[in-house]
Amino acid sequence: MSNFYTDNPDLKHHLGHPLMEKISALKERNYTDADKYDYAPVDFDDAMDSYEKVLEIVGELCGSTISDNAESVDHDGPRVVGGRVQYAAGTQQNLEACRKAGLMGMAMPRRLGGLNFPITPYIMAADIVSRADAGFENLWGLQDCAETIYEFANDDQRERFIPRVCNGETMSMDLTEPDAGSDLQSVMLKATEQPDGTWRLNGVKRFITNGDSDIHLVLARSEDGTKDGRGLSMFIYDKRDGGVTVRRIENKMGIKGSPTCELVFKNAKAELCGSRRLGLIKYVMALMNGARLGIAAQSVGISERAYREALAYAHDRRQFGKAIIEMPAVYEMLAVMKAKLDASRTLLYETARFVDIYKIYEDIARERSLTPDERAEMKHYSKLADALTPLVKGMGSEYCNQNAYDSIQIHGGSGFMKDYACERVYRDARITSIYEGTTQLQVVAAIRHVTTGTYINLMRHYKAQPCKNELKPMRDMLTSLVGLYEEAVTTVTSIKDAAYNDFMARRLVEMAGCIIMSYLLIEDANRNDKFTKSAEVYTKMAQAEVTKHSNFIRNFTPEQLAFYKPE
Repeated sequence: MSNFYTDNPDLKHHLGHPLMEKISALKERNYTDADKYDYAPVDFDDAMDSYEKVLEIVGELCGSTISDNAESVDHDGPRVVGGRVQYAAGTQQNLEACRKAGLMGMAMPRRLGGLNFPITPYIMAADIVSRADAGFENLWGLQDCAETIYEFANDDQRERFIPRVCNGETMSMDLTEPDAGSDLQSVMLKATEQPDGTWRLNGVKRFITNGDSDIHLVLARSEDGTKDGRGLSMFIYDKRDGGVTVRRIENKMGIKGSPTCELVFKNAKAELCGSRRLGLIKYVMALMNGARLGIAAQSVGISERAYREALAYAHDRRQFGKAIIEMPAVYEMLAVMKAKLDASRTLLYETARFVDIYKIYEDIARERSLTPDERAEMKHYSKLADALTPLVKGMGSEYCNQNAYDSIQIHGGSGFMKDYACERVYRDARITSIYEGTTQLQVVAAIRHVTTGTYINLMRHYKAQPCKNELKPMRDMLTSLVGLYEEAVTTVTSIKDAAYNDFMARRLVEMAGCIIMSYLLIEDANRNDKFTKSAEVYTKMAQAEVTKHSNFIRNFTPEQLAFYKPE
């Protein structure tokens, strides 16, 4: 039996990042909670010990129960019985194990029953769970919907709903409809206010992950006569009040243990969360940012599993008298898989740390006024988190798919059979670049940080950090890539053609992502020699990718768009 935390020293490396000392002190309000709760940490070392112990529990559950159940859950899946979801037996066992271990509501405050964890170790837990079973992560990970209630609901709602999540009740976010996929402005589920101040919901939602959850966040149209995002509000629906039935569960390619539901709302009682009209404009945007970080963690966990399955098979499988891992064609694939995994993981935890700092400052601002320096720091990290979230979700999910593909390839014909876990991993990986905003939508979110200079400023910051002499040739090479990136940005932005700019956006974002992940891997290697190989492999890959995009942009004119347009 393996422990999925302790068997992966890369996780401890990222948990030990120097910025964690600041994050922990802010989250614990300089450890004053220790005066109120005997289990609260008294200092940084105590906090880190707490994070590690909980992650070890997560790792133990994932390395045994959740991973062991993954195959049967994938085979059996959930089903609809009398308008309700009935989980597969393995899923029920997983949920009960997590409840008993106290792994629900991890990031919620202690006063509401949570562990008061920063986002970073919570995302690390999501990474670990996803390695065990990506479908189960969709159920367990939806606990982060409680963050929306914590941030935007009133005190009464916080005190009624959040402790239930911390005690193990499940959540969902009900956004999508049959005629409103990525275009959430088109949501038409009707919300009607009642004389007693409650609301009634009527309509249909589709593609709702864990749609028969205990507590739902529902995007609905509250303003008569509106057709855009300004007429939408957020509501909390409690399953105990009834009025919502599950019409069907989608028959999906992967993540089959996670029920993706079509829901029918018939006069379902609900209550307004936050203010009217801000459902899409403010609350869903915050919800989606958290969800995208969660999918990035899921992508990294799946990448980890894909790499490990391929590595183990390559050691065991013999052809032509030797293990296939000794063949250059195979060990090159494995090296690139590991480099992509390490690159997406280092970007994941850099993003999580940025999210941590600005979110904690937002929470402190509910208790007292921030100083000018604190407010400036909050704004700084909020901007960085906003820039890196679409980057890590977009590129991390693409790398996840590539690693799952290569894992199958290394297995050869065996990988096409259900006898090997890589087949399930391959199917589970595919959704990561689609849901919570496709890769194409992540480019739309990221491109403004290309044009406003957020990414180039971050590159300059990383370049200024000290590094070992043996790493300097890699960093010097990145300087030339930054030059190509700046040239490409200037070329594209100087041409005032919207179609051309949109066409080139993906290339600019990928160039930025490759360079930033290269810098982060060099930082990792500077702290830990074990990352040097991945840094070398990835920066060479980045050099090829950035140069390719640079040449394409340099030799392309807006008139050539005609070749790509449909007949």
